[in-house]
Amino acid sequence: MAAKKKIFVLDTNVILHDYHSIFKFEEHDVVIPITVLEELDKFKRGDSLINFHAREFTRDIDALSTGDFFTQGVSLGEGLGKLFIETGKPYTDEFRMSFSENIPDHRILAIADYTQKEHKDQEVILVTKDINLRMKAKSLGIASEDYKRGQIQNLDQTIGSSVITIEDVENKYITMIYDSNEGLAISELPFIKEFKGVQYFILKSDTSSILCASDPYNKTIHKVDKLNTYGIYPKNAEQAFAVNALMNPDISLVAISGKAGTGKTLL
Repeated sequence: MAAKKKIFVLDTNVILHDYHSIFKFEEHDVVIPITVLEELDKFKRGDSLINFHAREFTRDIDALSTGDFFTQGVSLGEGLGKLFIETGKPYTDEFRMSFSENIPDHRILAIADYTQKEHKDQEVILVTKDINLRMKAKSLGIASEDYKRGQIQNLDQTIGSSVITIEDVENKYITMIYDSNEGLAISELPFIKEFKGVQYFILKSDTSSILCASDPYNKTIHKVDKLNTYGIYPKNAEQAFAVNALMNPDISLVAISGKAGTGKTLL
């Protein structure tokens, strides 16, 4: 027996986070409160990412506007549910006792409350990235969830380690890298089998060590110096690697993670 379709009521911040979110709920139906459309109008102008998402969502809605959003719903595509736009609903007495203020969050919550009462045979879930609104929903007995599509669940598994330490390297290889101005071919280093993009290494022998980086274009390894850059002098290997990446014109995007106080913001 197939599980019953759920109904997801989306908050404005979900759309601003992912304008394509209405297509991410599989066979279940999606409700957009009219208040969300009103709020999105305020974000259409501007150059930031949320402004882009507001405009793109409006284009998606326009492409679906051949049907009736308000009574019959509009199909979101093969294998997907329907999209409904729900107009404003009056506050119930129970609702007004707790949330009398007429603000967008409460109008969205009132629609979720109305939807749950109208569809008692289906599970209604309010989706919002606002933890306070989720708590308010739960106080009324409305299921509520964060929107987690697109979030990285395991950062270490996703990006791996950008700095690799290799112990017990023969001194001759460290000397060869030091002496090579153009970098040493990967094929000459038996302890490095492969690398992804620009990879940073700390190579250690019994008497010396070297900081180095891979060049994915020339298939070489070259040393990384702790350079004074705009008055900033790296204090450790990680900072030296970060400066090297930021100053490399062949690297278009640098993501830096680390504990507080390690210099990320300054860099």
